[in-house]
Amino acid sequence: MAKTKGGFTLPGESGYEELTLQMAEKWGADVIRDSDGTELSPEIINAGYGIYSTICIIRDHNEWAKANPDKLQQTFLMTNPIVATENELTVDLMKDFFAQQFKVNDSEESKEYWQVFDRTTNEEIKDWSYADGKVTIKNTVPWHKYTVNFLAWRIWEEISMYNHTTNNWDKEHLMQIDPRYPETQKFMLDWLKNWCETHPATTVVRFTSMFYNFVWIWGSNPRNRQLFSDWGSYDFTVSPLALKEFEKKYGYRITSEDFINKGNLHVTHMTAPKSKIDWMEFVNDFVVDFGKQLVDLVHGYGKKAYVFYDDSWVGVEPWGKRFKDFGFDGLIKCVFNGFETRLCAGVDAVETHEIRLHPYLFPVGLGGAPTFMEGGNPTREAQGYWKNVRRALLRDKIDRIGLGGYLSLTLPFPDFNDYIEKISDEFREIRELHTEGKPYVLKPRIAVLHFWGNLRSWTCSGHYHEHPEVDLINVNEALSGLPFDVEFISFEDVKNKGLKDYDVVINAGTAGSAWSGGECWNDAEVVEKLTEWVYKGGVFIGVNEPSAVGGNDTYFKMAHVLGVDEDTGARISHGRYTFEETGCKCVKDKDSFAVKKGIYLTDADTKVAMSKDGVPCVTMHPFGEGRGVYMSSFVMNEENTRTLMNIILNATGEGTEQNYITDNLYCECAYYPSGKQLVVINNSDAEQTTTVKTEFGDKTVTLGAFDTKIIAL
Repeated sequence: MAKTKGGFTLPGESGYEELTLQMAEKWGADVIRDSDGTELSPEIINAGYGIYSTICIIRDHNEWAKANPDKLQQTFLMTNPIVATENELTVDLMKDFFAQQFKVNDSEESKEYWQVFDRTTNEEIKDWSYADGKVTIKNTVPWHKYTVNFLAWRIWEEISMYNHTTNNWDKEHLMQIDPRYPETQKFMLDWLKNWCETHPATTVVRFTSMFYNFVWIWGSNPRNRQLFSDWGSYDFTVSPLALKEFEKKYGYRITSEDFINKGNLHVTHMTAPKSKIDWMEFVNDFVVDFGKQLVDLVHGYGKKAYVFYDDSWVGVEPWGKRFKDFGFDGLIKCVFNGFETRLCAGVDAVETHEIRLHPYLFPVGLGGAPTFMEGGNPTREAQGYWKNVRRALLRDKIDRIGLGGYLSLTLPFPDFNDYIEKISDEFREIRELHTEGKPYVLKPRIAVLHFWGNLRSWTCSGHYHEHPEVDLINVNEALSGLPFDVEFISFEDVKNKGLKDYDVVINAGTAGSAWSGGECWNDAEVVEKLTEWVYKGGVFIGVNEPSAVGGNDTYFKMAHVLGVDEDTGARISHGRYTFEETGCKCVKDKDSFAVKKGIYLTDADTKVAMSKDGVPCVTMHPFGEGRGVYMSSFVMNEENTRTLMNIILNATGEGTEQNYITDNLYCECAYYPSGKQLVVINNSDAEQTTTVKTEFGDKTVTLGAFDTKIIAL
């Protein structure tokens, strides 16, 4: 790759000016930023680079927070169930929670929303009292379980908490303040105005999201420190004021149990009741309306405003209808993989799309394994992450890349610095290809169907490596680099917009999840429209427990299309079709498919492409002019990505003998017709040779490990 400059944001560090400027030159940076816990010295600020300044508008205000403790952010918590042995039970509210993160809000306006439940009968109990951090429940039934829902102040901001524990910081714990209160809003506006006036060199204000962090609840027991985490949860947005404002706006009272949900909480992986959908809309409206005031203030000082889509992003929803109302100039997303890259690239409401690469320049990674310390191999980590990200970069345009953390940690790892130089040049060449036009795509148009639809395009909840067991995340990751147009649709979209724009619909997930769809499949209109669409030529691909919902004649509501169903125990006395495995060149990694016990054929015409232990794992079923395809699971790897592509092409009748497909599954390619440029990448750690059919003849390429080649046709 040619040596180029620009489109790179480098983390600077005071005290390491020479290193900062040296790496800025080496990596072709045009912008230097500060990271959490670092500062930029005048020597760096005045070196001629654009300056990103990171602000987290809800933290770093401890003096004000201490003077206004009733303006801290809050959440509902539920005590662990306790079995009553007598007719009275005393519950210590904070016994199971991290005392450095939470403090009971025992104000009268708070206790108005507390609830006590007999969880054996799930009845609310009214006969209780509170004193000194404990709730005493009267007239309990022996051997029944009891819990208490209560409001708690969050007294240590979670990202500060993570940074402290990861880096062994010895400094004051940062608290988070809640902008829901008018007094907090005035403080924030005044603070930001002063900040802008005292940071004249800053060209871009990088909001570390907005106001409310994703939910991360820590426990008191070190053996189970992280009790709950959900990247898309809205549970950290509550307060008595917000609850009252919600009731006034929506006309009904929302309760603690609407959030606690018997202790399950309303995780993003679940379908949501009306109360959660309304609450999300309520919070989103507030975050956008007040957030726009902050963005307008920044613009008033001639600075650009970018938002970092992580940490306190809740209520921002970059794929939501109101994101454009913020007026942000750019969106920054930290990425481990391809689907997060596509999530950022596809947001059309901003001018600049930037991704922050991993590994982060911290001693250890998110999982606690060493990175920039003895025992770490940051170069190998970077290769793995870049391999995932690069696939997606070929399909959609990203404007900038960058790193975060402590630049000084790279000093013992010169090979890492060399590798970042290589991929920064590679990125700029790929970016340039997009400026001439979009890459070529194959004909089938893909719709991924789940509860959240377009709102949660390219994501589920959390980073890829945190939820490898979720089939849809793996499907998203595979699709992120494949040469197809992909959209994400909801069940309401099926009813209101129809499916005429798509050739393939994918539904992947476990029964009851937001990704499979749960009770949405009880809507007869959804099933009717999908059935008609497949009959007239569409392809429905189901993974794991697609369209699964109990209480019907079939467990899979689309069993008539798929040609398979799942026996959950009701059909133990029923006969089943025998079958012979037909074999299928499409399936490249048979070992990775899990056996889903209970799967059986519902139709003699269903062909079993692959099975294990006598259980179908991959099946094909003709239905009218269309087809149903079932896969028992999906784990993203090079082999299964090729399997998914081949299934899509064969099931739609397009076939795999087409131009601009590599004949080596460890390689992929993208063709840019406007500039007649072909990009071929090697996704493996070994040398690979591949041939690509093109309209200009076959092109054979040999690539080193993880290498990229650009060929003019």
